[in-house]
Amino acid sequence: MIQVGIIGGTGYVGAELVRLLSNHNKVKISGISSAQYKGKSISSIYPGFYGLNELVCESQQEVMEKSDLMFLALPSGLSESIVEKAIHKDKVCIDMGADFRFKNEALYKKWYGKSFLAHSLHEQAVYGLPELNREYIRKSQIIGNPGCYATSVELALLPLISGGLIEENGIIADCKSGVTGSGKNLTESSHFVNCNESFAPYKVANHRHTPEIEENLSNISKENVKLTFVPHLIPINRGILSTIYTTPKKPMDIEKVHEKYCEFYKKENFVKVLPLGEISKINNVRLSNYCHISLHFDEENNKLIVISCLDNMMKGSAGQGIQNMNILLGFDETEGLTDVPAIF
Repeated sequence: MIQVGIIGGTGYVGAELVRLLSNHNKVKISGISSAQYKGKSISSIYPGFYGLNELVCESQQEVMEKSDLMFLALPSGLSESIVEKAIHKDKVCIDMGADFRFKNEALYKKWYGKSFLAHSLHEQAVYGLPELNREYIRKSQIIGNPGCYATSVELALLPLISGGLIEENGIIADCKSGVTGSGKNLTESSHFVNCNESFAPYKVANHRHTPEIEENLSNISKENVKLTFVPHLIPINRGILSTIYTTPKKPMDIEKVHEKYCEFYKKENFVKVLPLGEISKINNVRLSNYCHISLHFDEENNKLIVISCLDNMMKGSAGQGIQNMNILLGFDETEGLTDVPAIF
């Protein structure tokens, strides 16, 4: 049985990892760490675990020592030094933050204000979008789990970008997320009175997932992909809906494009291309690791519109992290992730 530790086990992502891994048949949670709640049980912080999981929060070092693989569910900038120690002890690391999402150090420094501390680690690290890098993930010891918005937008655009079907510039990604996307610590915008019965954009054209999306899509396209990305906060707990506007390079046949999408994702367990005429909706993927994609064509304006929906805590975060774990450990990729989306 593989021993899996969670560094930062009491934030939203960490708690979701505990929930999912508690039902995984191939691994055992060896320990969880928390700077804030050391010595307290996970059930005293999240009573839903009462009688089901009574893990007690320990130090990072204690968790590292008894784990074969570690998830690092920490704010960006805190994982790299821990990963460096873990790799020297031959541990496998899946970073849920942004520390290992970038190959371009200048981009990381521009958007996160930090430089790479150990360049060799970044050379080893693989960007953990399975539908893009599955074969590399299998061989890696360090995985940078993608951002939630980035996952939604990249999955929506991969078939178009890889096929050279759309203009690389002028892409618009209009995205909405539930409040869990902003993390457990309260901000002014996530206070109940400010987000309930409201709907507002934030970090307009200045969100950190923008360079992540552009870097990965540019690597696929071999052209410089640029997009305008505007995230919005909506008063729901979980879920992302991305409406993406693209311009076709050639006259568009929506049925043929739909066929390309179905062919592109036919072997993927967690990406579902909906029939033409259907529309992706958050409530149809909630509490699941699935991403739903629907295609629409505005003939009057020559715009191909792609709508992508996923649960930001699942395929956008913890679920995708476990999917990556399954791949690199040689398990069935769907292990622990086959729950049907909530029906209502």
